[in-house]
Amino acid sequence: QDAQAPPPAHHHIMPPKKGPVELPPMLGRPGNSVSAGLVGLPNVGKSTTFNVLCGMSVPAENFPFCTIDPSVSRVQVPDQRFDTLCEKYQPASKVPAWLTVTDIAGLVKNAHEGEGLGNAFLSHIRATDAIFHIVRVFEEKDTGVTHTEGACDPARDLDIIRSELRMKDIEMIKKAIPDAEKEIRRDPKQKKYKEALETLETTLKWLEDGNDVRFAVDHFKWGYKEIDQLNELQLLTAKPAMYLVNMSEKDFLRQKNKFLAKVKEYVDTNCKGEVLIPYSAEFEAKIAEMEPDAAKAYIEEHKVKTMMPKIITQGYHLLRLIHFFTAGSDEVKCWTIRNPCKAPQAAGTIHTDFERGFIMAEVMRYNDWLEAGSEAEAKAKGKYQQKGKEYIVEDGDIIYFKFNVTADKKK
Repeated sequence: QDAQAPPPAHHHIMPPKKGPVELPPMLGRPGNSVSAGLVGLPNVGKSTTFNVLCGMSVPAENFPFCTIDPSVSRVQVPDQRFDTLCEKYQPASKVPAWLTVTDIAGLVKNAHEGEGLGNAFLSHIRATDAIFHIVRVFEEKDTGVTHTEGACDPARDLDIIRSELRMKDIEMIKKAIPDAEKEIRRDPKQKKYKEALETLETTLKWLEDGNDVRFAVDHFKWGYKEIDQLNELQLLTAKPAMYLVNMSEKDFLRQKNKFLAKVKEYVDTNCKGEVLIPYSAEFEAKIAEMEPDAAKAYIEEHKVKTMMPKIITQGYHLLRLIHFFTAGSDEVKCWTIRNPCKAPQAAGTIHTDFERGFIMAEVMRYNDWLEAGSEAEAKAKGKYQQKGKEYIVEDGDIIYFKFNVTADKKK
């Protein structure tokens, strides 16, 4: 299982002796229903990749009231822990975690000025919460697929896309600055608008210098004030990104590609700390079409493995998603939450009443349950813990919530 558990995002949060635990400020939208967008120039293998992901979708009956949007796929997140819980409980219903992925039409140069499907494209990215950049490193001579920009040059392709996203952000900030200035003229004593203007101007210069907004947070040591201000704008370069480097099947099978080092160098220089995953959409599509036994034999013969589980798992964690389980003979279910998340808000993903009337969470760590072999054994070993409203849920917790709905609705 690749990259099973994410690094806990909350090691640095020390609970004070009394009073609430303060969660760190985060760029991006709050909430648990988040999605990733597949982004790339035309002819880079985006649709092929998306179709492979669609083949790994969670069955539609899990979403009874959703309109089926052909450009959105809900991909099952591979998780050995979920499989083990299902084997143990043999539940009537099994609900895995999923990652929502949107296929975004191919971007062209000058999209921010409305070229191609320009503005529609950029607004579709705005509606997502993370970006999967699909980067082409296969040549026309290997695949017969032409490239809209001429020769194969992944660094140039990434530059085109990243600069389009930056241009759009610059445009957004230039629109927001006069509004802040107007507020300052109307009420010169209001510190809030002066601070907002300062953040906007700093961000504008940062973008004009060729940097993405998500890297400004650490650079300027920004806190709640600045991050809340930027979150209002939903900037495109504030979204976390991951780089899927698409090579021909031939290169993937021999694990060699002459452009790969260049892409790695580009990402390390311009997008420090972001994940790069080499894969082959051609190979993935081919094995997805095969019978399971034939696919297994083909993979073993070539001593490679499918990269899809890794892409999905890394993408899930890129969105700061983790899940806790509810488990019993009627149902084993993964409940997806943003990391970090406190127990009452986690309870709210099951039902708003659970959050409103939250009393406590009864928690077993997955590994404790596995070692004990059963719930009763885990209890006997004191591994079944009662947690209050400041508890920060950990990835893989098995939780039962106690709540009382007669609690007054908080205004």
